Amino acid sequence: MSADSSDKDRQLPSSLDGEHRVRVCIDRGGTFTDCVGVFPVEPTAENPAGERTVVVKLLSEDPAHYPDAPREGIRRILELATGRPHPRDALLDTSNLESIRMGTTVATNALLERKGEPCALVITKGFRDLLKIGNQARPRIFDLSITKPDVLYQEVVEVDERVTLAGYTMDPRGMYATADLSDAVEGKSGERVKVLATPDWEKVREQLQQVYDGGIKSIAVCLLHSYTFVAHEEEIGKIARGIGFTHITLSSELVPMIKIVPRAHSATADAYLTPGIRRYVDGFASGFDSGFGSVRVDFMQSDGGLAPVDHFSGLQAILSGPAAGVVGYAVTSFSEAERVPVIGFDMGGTSTDVSRFDGRFEHVFETTTAGVTIQAPQLDINTVAAGGGSRLFFRNGLMMVGPESAGAHPGPACYRKGGPLAVTDANLLLGRLRAEHFPNIFGENEDQPLDLDATRTLFAELAGRINDGIRAERRSLGQSYEDKSVEEIALGFLQVANETMCRPIRALTEAKGHDVQRHVLACFGGAGGQHACAVAENLGIRRVFVHRLASVLSAYGLGLAEVVNEEQAPAADTWTAQTQPALLSRLAGLADTCQGKLTEQGFTDKQIRVDRFLNMRYDGTDTSLMVPEPEDGDFTARFESMHQREFGFVLHGRAIIVDDLRVRSMGSLTDVKYGEVYDELRGLGLVPASKSAEHPAFVEEVPVYFQGGFRDTAIFRLEKLVPGEVVRGPAIVLDRNSTVLVEPGWTAAVTSTQLVLEHSNSDSGSQADSSTSRAHASTDLDPIQLSVFAHRFMSIAEQMGRTLEKTSVSTNIKERLDFSCALFDQLGNLVANAPHIPVHLGSMSHAVQFQIQRFSGDLHEGDVIMANHPQAGGSHLPDITVITPVFKDGRVIFFVASRGHHADIGGISPGSMPPTSKELFQEGASIMGMKIVKQGEFQEGEVIRVLLEEPAKHPGCSGTRNLKDVMSDLKAQIAANHRGIALVHQLCAEYGLDVVQAYMAHIQRTAELAVRSLLRSTRKQRGTGRLAGSDFMDDGSQIVLSVEIEEDGSALFDFTGTTPEVYANTNAPPSVTYSAIIYCLRCMVQSELPLNQGCLAPVKVIIPEYSLLSPSATAAVVGGNVLTSQRLCDTILSAFGAAAASQGCMNNLTFGMPVVEEGGRRLEGWGYYETIAGGHGAGPTWDGQSGVHTHMTNTRITDPEILERRYPVILHQFSLRENTGGKGLHTGGDGCVRDIEFLEAMSVSLLTERRVFSPPGLGGGENGARGINLWKRAVRDGEREFQVLNMGGKNTVFVSPGDHIVVLSPGGGGYG
Repeated sequence: MSADSSDKDRQLPSSLDGEHRVRVCIDRGGTFTDCVGVFPVEPTAENPAGERTVVVKLLSEDPAHYPDAPREGIRRILELATGRPHPRDALLDTSNLESIRMGTTVATNALLERKGEPCALVITKGFRDLLKIGNQARPRIFDLSITKPDVLYQEVVEVDERVTLAGYTMDPRGMYATADLSDAVEGKSGERVKVLATPDWEKVREQLQQVYDGGIKSIAVCLLHSYTFVAHEEEIGKIARGIGFTHITLSSELVPMIKIVPRAHSATADAYLTPGIRRYVDGFASGFDSGFGSVRVDFMQSDGGLAPVDHFSGLQAILSGPAAGVVGYAVTSFSEAERVPVIGFDMGGTSTDVSRFDGRFEHVFETTTAGVTIQAPQLDINTVAAGGGSRLFFRNGLMMVGPESAGAHPGPACYRKGGPLAVTDANLLLGRLRAEHFPNIFGENEDQPLDLDATRTLFAELAGRINDGIRAERRSLGQSYEDKSVEEIALGFLQVANETMCRPIRALTEAKGHDVQRHVLACFGGAGGQHACAVAENLGIRRVFVHRLASVLSAYGLGLAEVVNEEQAPAADTWTAQTQPALLSRLAGLADTCQGKLTEQGFTDKQIRVDRFLNMRYDGTDTSLMVPEPEDGDFTARFESMHQREFGFVLHGRAIIVDDLRVRSMGSLTDVKYGEVYDELRGLGLVPASKSAEHPAFVEEVPVYFQGGFRDTAIFRLEKLVPGEVVRGPAIVLDRNSTVLVEPGWTAAVTSTQLVLEHSNSDSGSQADSSTSRAHASTDLDPIQLSVFAHRFMSIAEQMGRTLEKTSVSTNIKERLDFSCALFDQLGNLVANAPHIPVHLGSMSHAVQFQIQRFSGDLHEGDVIMANHPQAGGSHLPDITVITPVFKDGRVIFFVASRGHHADIGGISPGSMPPTSKELFQEGASIMGMKIVKQGEFQEGEVIRVLLEEPAKHPGCSGTRNLKDVMSDLKAQIAANHRGIALVHQLCAEYGLDVVQAYMAHIQRTAELAVRSLLRSTRKQRGTGRLAGSDFMDDGSQIVLSVEIEEDGSALFDFTGTTPEVYANTNAPPSVTYSAIIYCLRCMVQSELPLNQGCLAPVKVIIPEYSLLSPSATAAVVGGNVLTSQRLCDTILSAFGAAAASQGCMNNLTFGMPVVEEGGRRLEGWGYYETIAGGHGAGPTWDGQSGVHTHMTNTRITDPEILERRYPVILHQFSLRENTGGKGLHTGGDGCVRDIEFLEAMSVSLLTERRVFSPPGLGGGENGARGINLWKRAVRDGEREFQVLNMGGKNTVFVSPGDHIVVLSPGGGGYG
């Protein structure tokens, strides 16, 4: 295709009129609809190919002028192609249409706005609330008013049916070694399935009829283990069709993959969205004279492939629009010969999408969109809430961009609708957007230009507030301050926006083992061209591609996309020489089916490509990789290579499991050539574009603000530039729909299809804003640099966390995400802590500072320290902290640390969470501080001694029961720290050590001022500086708190009066109290704030020695971390009147089996640990959430199907415990019911609270319900099936096969 939308005289030759030769591609977005039309014309010397491309851009909603934007776009293209009018009030003539390809946000918008089809969910009995609970984690850990998106269904039908898997994978004898297979059947995955209960089909019919009679015509069916056992779902589908339901989604057909939570979410999303998609398609087709009978119509799917209109569904449509853009830049910017990977940077009005292409589309198979977890292949597209409409704020001393957006209405301030300042305003103020070259479509009559005066007025007000705040702060530090101009402030906001957009790019590349500097950037979207150079330079990227059709690249990409069909089947086989033939045979059969479906659509064998995949993982882990079939057929080597790159390690000797078989067939009607721009660049003789008035592309020279001041900047029109010309920055290149800023130090080479921006070192006067700002950075407090450093510090902690998540092997760290990573200054003060586990937040600095003292004068480069002792800043023993000093020129300049909850570190019970421990030694290995690495040498022997041998010396205790996984996870923590060190050194290289250390102090001071402001505000609102709170543990121990807030915003938190330490395990080390205080203060600030040591700077804490909150060195503490920490939060928030008590517990459940000798063979033991959600406390403006983790934890829970595959248990119920939240003006959230049956004898431990004292309400609100732990012992004596026993809050029992443990977690307190 050649882009030539200006010559409107050239039309379809008369000989081709009526011959179906016009191809139309449409990207229907939320604000604009972009249409690209291609049709043949008479060849000329300028256009020897004889093809014309036209672009039409129009509003997606404009009912006063047309009923449907895509149809209107087609009408206008047909008029351009034929030269004949096509009246709006007549059906469109399809005689010239060859094909229509569309990407649409219809499904996405319906999901975001919750405007889909009313539907019902049909699910196994006991799981009606499963999707409300989800993985039980809350979206934002510092929101006291927890908000979770509503579920999509209106009604739930619970079907009294149940199947489970025979055997379990953790059985050291083999999965089926002890299983009774006499009545088992084989499922689709090859796993053996036991049918425990078959539905009463007449009852099911009655249930569905009642739903249908209530007006719901769409249902989603998802039963436990239906990914492998489909019979029950299929029968329900038959009954539903007989009743008359118009849409029926069976999860076993839609996504036959293990994990019921995402599969049920996906099925529900399909039932919710597809009817609306079908109505939209039918309405669209009704505007054509023959419908779609003679026209090929395809829709873009989330996986980057096209689907025929009659196969398009809501689940496939969620990323329809962004996916087309990925295809567009992939084909136009990637060269098969050059093999330079491309980062896609799609910046729109409200958000920016980033993605990556290296010759193969990168897919993910489980994502969350609008709070709905989708299990389906989707392109790996990361979205950040920073776009042209993102709002600008100054909060807590930081300049912030987004996540709030001005939207299209009212839009940015310059839109003449009274809107707020946004990124677009900053570009306008600096001259980067030119009002005189922007359409006059604003104002009451839509005939006015952008309003620069309104932008300038609001910026002047904002600059005044920023200057006043920074001036006062600088004076308090004894420093002078020169006010920043409005231009400096506006440029600062752009720098913050650019850094915000860089974070997901780093996550997409560096966090996955790719060097970001070895990529090119492909920039598109309406706002991307203004930020391309700066974003690239922030990342160290030296080349940027901006397509001539960048503003409509998603529509253009549709024309380059392939029609795709996917087939998938579950498997559960170990990849061995014996199983390979059968698995490959199944894969070949799937490939034949997949290719056959494209053949039915008219594709020939030459037009079809088939890719085959195995979804593989190591045994004992849940993290799988979709492995494409290698050319040599060696799936094992390819899997290990991918695992090494993605996670940084290979588990030699560990079995490889195949979870799924997948085939993707692609049919192409055109011969797509990748990356022709590289070939063209090599052949061009590049010449500078003249700035003279005689040059047809030159418009004028205008002042544009860059770092250091205004610079004369040439403006060129893209359509008048010819291939081979080079525009030197600073310059602006305009086309009809976008603006490209060529910053100082950059050039833009023009090709027939692209602008190629290149970084150049030849401009000695200036470089792009990002690098120049670094060169001018000083140690003095600057609001712009402060905001940029806040992003960079947090990015380091986040990337450490991603490294730890990827390189770990245990369920606790890799899947439950029970870990935290942080960055500290040279004194051990917390600088940045990624939002991982709150109980770790304030305590890790104590651990670092303890080791600084312990190893004073004995720290060397290459040393790594390991510790977990409560006296050494630990929380409880399973949480092992790994600390690495960062050296420069022989001295420590920073520290990085990671803390992870390890599966088992010994002690008296599996999982190292004994509910009845009385002494610290009973809880496992305790480490005051040791060098796990000495000057680069891993101390394996010493680590084994400490973890395996030392704990076993105590009576009744064992060493770690899973040494291999603990060692692997410790190495993962070391790797995470190493990643942090590399990023810290990179930051120092960019800015200088003195600047980085200065901003570590500044960022802490910023947090301190925010907390002081909160405390002063609390004193004023309460009319007193004296606050008090107290609460009881279930054993009668009392936590007593008094708070004295002074006028300067300092405060004393005094826990005098708290009970002495207990001869039990609810003692909490002082570090836990500090974690609770810093967490609660951060929550009450109620706006974005970097969480660091500064939050505690205004706070003095008094904790009585040898009390519950400061126990002796030998006191048991495992419950203090998971129980007392929650009670501390309730006490603090109650004292401040901030929120009623939440469930006050983490509901810790562990079970497992010890190592045993059987027949002369050692059988490895295993343990399982989970925490269970409960009720959330209500507050002054919110109702409590139900079934969610609160305060000091936010760990995920294992999916029911994974639980039953891995362990000898059956989960009979996981639902909400209705009406257990305290009543009030605002009601507390409900607790949960979790009923687990055990199929083998084993030990089970519960460590819980709020079984005696109810979670208190606040402000007159009622208390939440207490929790209960029940042991249902199977007796079957003829009179009763179970003996039901109350276990109390803390107990260990030895269950027999058939026994149940039922946990009923507490509700949250009510408010008012």
